[in-house]
Amino acid sequence: MSQLSDISLVAQVIVFHNTKAFDQLVKKYQSAVRRFFLNLTCGDNELSDDLAQETFIKAYTGLASFRNLSSFSTWLYRIAYNVFYDYLRSRKETDDLDCRQVDAECSVRQPDIGQKMDLYRALAMLKDMERTCITLFYMEDLSIEKIAGITGCPVNTVKSHLSRAKSKMATYLKQNGYDGQ
Repeated sequence: MSQLSDISLVAQVIVFHNTKAFDQLVKKYQSAVRRFFLNLTCGDNELSDDLAQETFIKAYTGLASFRNLSSFSTWLYRIAYNVFYDYLRSRKETDDLDCRQVDAECSVRQPDIGQKMDLYRALAMLKDMERTCITLFYMEDLSIEKIAGITGCPVNTVKSHLSRAKSKMATYLKQNGYDGQ
């Protein structure tokens, strides 16, 4: 039913130029897209907001290219994935993602910041594709097949990235006082 309503909203935007229909799509997916970026950027709120905004701008301008070959959410995540990797490529020589620090303001407002910082540090240790796969699978609850569609990787490659990422994160977290509970 959700997919049907997404298609209906997309059709309203394309055919009738109904921007309120697109607003509904943004409201439905903005938290998930922002959370996706927040995990990929290891907690950088401002960057996550900027990347999410760019994703929705690209989705709006490219909405006519949506062919319903996958769900709208998969199509949107594919755009988000491309926005993130475009950002990484543009910043590669000056700002490595592994060097990013968690926003200091967050630590004041969030009581469980220690755990989040440890999670972001564990995520920061991963290769970009491993981080993307683990974020989509565990934090966005997407299937391996959908992740393969978003990233363009074969299913078995996604499984390999997930396995390596889980192993690296488990090792890091165990070394930092988490005993697997």
